[in-house]
Amino acid sequence: MDTTLDCIPCFLRQALDAARFAGPDPAMHERVMKSVLQWLENADLRQPPPLFARDIHRLLRELTDNPDPYAQAKERFNRLALGMLPDLARDVGQAPDPLDAAVRLAIAGNTIDLGVNGSLTEDQARQATAQALAHPVDGDTRAFAEAADAARDILYLADNAGEIVFDGLLVEQLAQRCGPEAVTVVVRGGPVLNDATLADAEAAGMNRLARVMDNGSDAPGTVLEDCSPAMVERFGRSDMIIAKGQGNFESLAGHPGPVFFLFKVKCPVVAARTGRPVGTHVLLGPERTA
Repeated sequence: MDTTLDCIPCFLRQALDAARFAGPDPAMHERVMKSVLQWLENADLRQPPPLFARDIHRLLRELTDNPDPYAQAKERFNRLALGMLPDLARDVGQAPDPLDAAVRLAIAGNTIDLGVNGSLTEDQARQATAQALAHPVDGDTRAFAEAADAARDILYLADNAGEIVFDGLLVEQLAQRCGPEAVTVVVRGGPVLNDATLADAEAAGMNRLARVMDNGSDAPGTVLEDCSPAMVERFGRSDMIIAKGQGNFESLAGHPGPVFFLFKVKCPVVAARTGRPVGTHVLLGPERTA
C-alpha cells in the first residue's frame, strides 16, 4: 500500500520520539525535526510506509549519531515479556484450544509498538496481554489452524521486541503440529524503531523453538525488493506465511502468496484499508488481503 498524506504527521511524531529516545538534548531534537521536514519535501508518497520509515530512520540514526535509539526500550520490553511468559505459557497449555489462545496472545503482543505509541508503558502492555484471551479476534481462526496443519514450510515474520516473546507461544504451537524444522522465524536485518533483530530473537529464546534468520533489510516491514536474496528465496517457497504487525501488512497487503496477517489495527489509514476500526485484533487470511 502507498504512503498517504495522513501518514506524514505520524512520521513526524516518530522522528521526534526517536530523537528523544536517542538523547535529552533539545537542540538535537530541533535539528532532527528540521532535517526531517526538509527531507519530506522531496519524499515519494508512492512507496509503502515501511520504505518511507526506513529512509527517515536512517537519517535519524545519522543525525543523532546513535545506531539504535530504541535499544534500551527493546531490552526493557523483552524483560517485561519474559517475566510474563511462564504464566502465559500455562494459560495456553490449559486453554481448550491452545493454538487459538496462542494466536490471541501473539496479536495482543503487537501492542508493543513504539512506532505508533512512543510513550507506551509497561502497565499498558501488561493490561493488553491480560485481556488477550477474552478479546475478540476478527478473522477465521479455524482456517488458520487448517492451513497450519497442512503446511510443511512456515515462514513467521516477526515484528517488535517484547512482542517476539509472545510470538514464541504461537511458534511453539506451530512446531508441535508441523515439527520445529518446518518453522523459520524472520526478524529485521538492522535496527529500526523497536523492531526485533537477531539479538532480540536470541533474548526471547526463539532459537530454541525454530530456525531464525534476518531479512537483510532495515525497513520496519517486509519489502521484498529490499530484502536479501536468501530471504526472497525463503519467502517464495513457503506454503504458509504469518506476517505480524502493521508494517508487514503495509508492505505485503495484496500479495498473492499464502500470507496470514496478525496484528492490532492502530491507525486510521490501516483501519480504512482493512475496513476495521482502530483497536481491532485481526487475523486476515490470503483470500482477504487484496
